[in-house]
Amino acid sequence: MRITAIAGGVGGARFVRGLRHHLDTTPGLADAEVTVVANTGDDITLFGLRVCPDVDTLLYTLGGGVEESQGWGRSDEGHRVQEELAAYGVAPQWFGLGDRDIGTHVARSLWLSQGLTPSEVTARLARRWGLPDRRIRLLPMTDTPVETHVVVDDEDGGERAIHFQEWWVRHQASLPARRFVVAGLDRAAAAPGVLDAIRQADVVLLPPSNPVVSIGIVLGVPGVRDALRGTAAPVVGVSPLISGRPVRGHADACLAAIGVESTAAAVGGLYEDFLDAWLVDPADAGTVLARARVEPFDGPLLMSDVPATGRIAAHALRLATAVAA
Repeated sequence: MRITAIAGGVGGARFVRGLRHHLDTTPGLADAEVTVVANTGDDITLFGLRVCPDVDTLLYTLGGGVEESQGWGRSDEGHRVQEELAAYGVAPQWFGLGDRDIGTHVARSLWLSQGLTPSEVTARLARRWGLPDRRIRLLPMTDTPVETHVVVDDEDGGERAIHFQEWWVRHQASLPARRFVVAGLDRAAAAPGVLDAIRQADVVLLPPSNPVVSIGIVLGVPGVRDALRGTAAPVVGVSPLISGRPVRGHADACLAAIGVESTAAAVGGLYEDFLDAWLVDPADAGTVLARARVEPFDGPLLMSDVPATGRIAAHALRLATAVAA
């Protein structure tokens, strides 16, 4: 079985880890392979280093090196380098980079400066974390530099754009967003292997990642949405909302910025030109979509631990089989 997942950071990483657990513990699925297409729209350059938050969260989570308490960053981390940067007055200080984490960014930035593509760099980083030997292949959505910016009100009554990470991390999405502008997306091309992974998949999964600034950005890469519309594989999504509220993060603020209601039905509607099935929490069992089959999970749709997440992934795969029949 060939499974392709389109993922953001924490939610996508935890879902794929649970999916791998299900595949590893279920007879008959030993040969299943998973390709993860990662969002790179929230990448940023800090302290002269190229930082790819969603890619790195996937690497650390799937490689067993993530800080579980927060779902991102390295475990057993220190911050002596950033403390030294602060002593020198180097800004910004609102985005924390741990010492181990900085090693990833130094390696990435060095290899990019030597002419490697982001796909090649991601492959090198993935090998350090035991991928793809652990049945996971990780691909960035594009090799084109893409950055998401948020347009907010300024103090003079006009508008200004700030990097998505500043809005998300520094301001905790508390500044009302007028709109999102994704610099570079119009000239981007899907990274090598991305479109083939969608077209040749037996199942395509949309983990419970942010529908606007994670999955939505991947869908904006030219060719990706067309590939999803054209694939013969069933496409199954997992709702990131429960009773209209995100399990974590600020998906509701992002949805408000694009004029979409914070409901499982409205989020599913963002994908309905290619979505075949939509897995929702029991609290959202009344969700109806015009095209896709909607099915409630048999318990809270919470990725509380790896086995629980594995059960969610298993349900999504069963749903894929049902809609393909």
